[in-house]
Amino acid sequence: MKEAEIRRLLAANLLCVLSVILTAVVPAFFWDGFTVLGSHLTWLCICSVCVSTFNIILHLVLKPNLSPKRSSFAHKISRFLKCCIYFFMSCVLFHAIIVLYGAPLIESVTETFLFAVLLSTFTTLQCLCMLGPNIQAWIRVFSKNGAMSIWENSLQITTMCTIFGAWFGAFPIPLDWDRPWQVWPISCSLGATFGYMAGLIIAPLWIHWNRKQLTYKSR
Repeated sequence: MKEAEIRRLLAANLLCVLSVILTAVVPAFFWDGFTVLGSHLTWLCICSVCVSTFNIILHLVLKPNLSPKRSSFAHKISRFLKCCIYFFMSCVLFHAIIVLYGAPLIESVTETFLFAVLLSTFTTLQCLCMLGPNIQAWIRVFSKNGAMSIWENSLQITTMCTIFGAWFGAFPIPLDWDRPWQVWPISCSLGATFGYMAGLIIAPLWIHWNRKQLTYKSR
């Protein structure tokens, strides 16, 4: 395993972390009174759009899973439309799962759906950029020893950290502390965001630490 590839992964992941931080800092210069807590729904939209755009651009530049086969323009359009459909289905699925875990069914629908969009941005979008609309590839990557590159290992770690972060973020909500950040879905979305950023930092460090044990076989 080449050290240069690990450094490339680390640089890409740190840029992703920076993009999330900028979504919390930059809008305050253009919008008086903007804060992540006080304007949380707006921040969810800004973060989802900016992180999505940045990840797509970063993937197009780095091309970590570039296929040797050249595809036609019609195939690229079809792939893009499938990715859009998969992303929307992911948002709906996350929304349903969040409701099943106790989120309000009728009240706070907008809040719940925007939180689902954020989760899809941190997880599904990365899968679409890396693997495309290929469910079999997704199943392979998230199965035991299914990763075929350090980028897919990073995808595994980042996705799991995001999900666990969102789950742990739900614990303070029922407590009677009456804190502003306990309002739905602030703690969960912040937990997912911190989990996502932690995963981006942990992944290359874990891969570097275990680089001698990691072997990738083509399938």
